[in-house]
Amino acid sequence: MSEDAFDELEKMLASLFGEQMASDAVGALRSSGVDPSSITQMPGVGDISQLSPGQLLAMRAQFQQMFSASTAEPVNWQMGQDLALRQARGDGDPTVTAAVADSTRQALQVADLWLDTATELMPAPGQREAWSRSTWVERTLPVWKDVCAPVAEAVTTALARTLEKQIRDMPAEMEQAAQQMGALGSIMRTMAGTAFGLQIGQAIGELAKEALGATDTGLPLTREPGTALVPANVAAFAEGLEVDEDEARMFLAVREAATARLYAHVPWLRGQVLQAVAAYAREIRIDTETLESAVAQVDPNDPDALREALESGLFAPQETQAQREALEDLETLLALVEGWVEVVTARAAAPHLPHLMALAEMMRRRRAQGGAAEQVFARLIGLTFRPRRAREAAELWAHLGAQAGDAERDAFWNHPDVMPTASELANPKDFLTMRRMAQDIDAEIDADLASLLDGTLGYAEGAKEADENSPEGLGDRVPGPADPAELPQDPGEPATSDDADHRDRPDEADGSDGSGPEGPATA
Repeated sequence: MSEDAFDELEKMLASLFGEQMASDAVGALRSSGVDPSSITQMPGVGDISQLSPGQLLAMRAQFQQMFSASTAEPVNWQMGQDLALRQARGDGDPTVTAAVADSTRQALQVADLWLDTATELMPAPGQREAWSRSTWVERTLPVWKDVCAPVAEAVTTALARTLEKQIRDMPAEMEQAAQQMGALGSIMRTMAGTAFGLQIGQAIGELAKEALGATDTGLPLTREPGTALVPANVAAFAEGLEVDEDEARMFLAVREAATARLYAHVPWLRGQVLQAVAAYAREIRIDTETLESAVAQVDPNDPDALREALESGLFAPQETQAQREALEDLETLLALVEGWVEVVTARAAAPHLPHLMALAEMMRRRRAQGGAAEQVFARLIGLTFRPRRAREAAELWAHLGAQAGDAERDAFWNHPDVMPTASELANPKDFLTMRRMAQDIDAEIDADLASLLDGTLGYAEGAKEADENSPEGLGDRVPGPADPAELPQDPGEPATSDDADHRDRPDEADGSDGSGPEGPATA
């Protein structure tokens, strides 16, 4: 549909619903960034001139939905989901037949058998499934909401506050204009939420065309444990490699099952990944001066201006040091997940897949290149879900497995405090040596502390010789409370009863009666 068709649509809607609603509805469509031709894909919409009353009602409901986003949510997720589903089905979304679903489940079952030889982690519980592209959207959208909502909320809130500040600063004689701007602020916030929902929905829809399974982004995109592949995308992946589709399916099934094992049996991992995203969102700081300038430049009568501002990153949050640290934590964690999956997959599949090296290299290139959808997420929420140091992480896990065995390698997932750090990824071959040296030092300190507490701690080097050469008695005497009898007596202080008793019995003091300190007298 061309721009003329938009004008045509607006005229028709104006005759049905009034000029204001028609202008708002068409403006929202233009600001959404959707290809005008996609309007014809809306339920009940075909040739506008031939719409039936029922189709007009369906269209009206669709337009009203754009402006009915809940005030409790910063993003119009319903609009985002609808667009994501349309995007996912845009190039065709083949139905998953019973035969395809069966072959996918079988591949995932075999993958778990292979993985039993390469890792100590048990298979993930839950269903083994085959998803269509639209099913991928529906099953992963709840987690995308968790990831994207905090950033979208911060930006839309900052936009609303900026408008409110401009209204408060307006002179009294412009009260009527201020009231109009107050209404405009509510409209722009709704439009911003709609624009965010549509752009995130578009990105999720594009990801659905590329996603190979439920975990290939590295994020835990489902809230329930389980494994899944997208057969249509698996077939496209195999075509690009000129590899037999069955072999490609098995390779991807092993990767999917390996990632699912991690998230299912490492209880802290899912929370740590989402916590890193939340930490990033908590530290969002909006440059209000830039935002005020941007709002002043946006023509409220031109919805395209708001869309262009969002797409250009004009309202993007300013990155802080805390955000950089949170982003580094997230990227390191995703790199460790991807590196472990790569190593374990290679170990498990090597005896069975002749084109394993080509398949693994294709996954590395795919990871390095990213895609349009990743760029959209990076621009909208400032996060890149790409493990930049996955190659170093894979080298580290491979080295650990070779030197210490699978059990000790997998034991590092027991607690986040013992996981490799970002700095340790820089020297993966030295990781185990440095960790063991640190453990030896810690063990020595603990042993010395225990000896000190139980009194068995020996002399430090040279300390015993110095003690033996000290003045007589000095090294053997343990300082303690002085004996009152040994303290010098103040001449002016009255004698105690014990002192008087000694003076009254001098024979006991000097031993003259044979029973004093010198012992019995001898003949």
